[in-house]
Amino acid sequence: MKRSRDEAASELFAALYPRLAGWCRRLVDDDETAHEIASEAFTRLWARWSKVDEPRGFVYVTAANLVRDHWRKLERERRAVRRATTEAAVAPHPEQADPSVRLLVQSLPEQLRIPILLHYYADMPIREVSVLTGRKEGTVKADLHAARELLRVHLRRSLDHSH
Repeated sequence: MKRSRDEAASELFAALYPRLAGWCRRLVDDDETAHEIASEAFTRLWARWSKVDEPRGFVYVTAANLVRDHWRKLERERRAVRRATTEAAVAPHPEQADPSVRLLVQSLPEQLRIPILLHYYADMPIREVSVLTGRKEGTVKADLHAARELLRVHLRRSLDHSH
């Protein structure tokens, strides 16, 4: 007898949700937002359940993109506050001298950003990242290397500008 779609879905949810929510929590520093993102990733999975071959990869990649959207929204809010306070009183911005690795990760192209988020933020081995993204392990290693190089260059440039 074939298990029902709902049974399979709820088993997957029970197995994955706590880890996914914990991973999101490390990325967004806020429990409520982490749970919203994890829940939304599963909601999007349910909507495409019959079309998704690798549900685990789908929820992580979806969550990674939702985290990026959240970071962008925060950055827009920060910029707006910064503009408002700058217009009120022109003051130096010490926080600009401190390059945010999070913003740099956010700015990476998706092909590089997702392996970085899965490997370094979700502590997944390269083999697992390879399965989730549908890329060969060698490609994942090359993407991680390229991403680290880009981050290194950006960080060096930011630090040079802060002196």
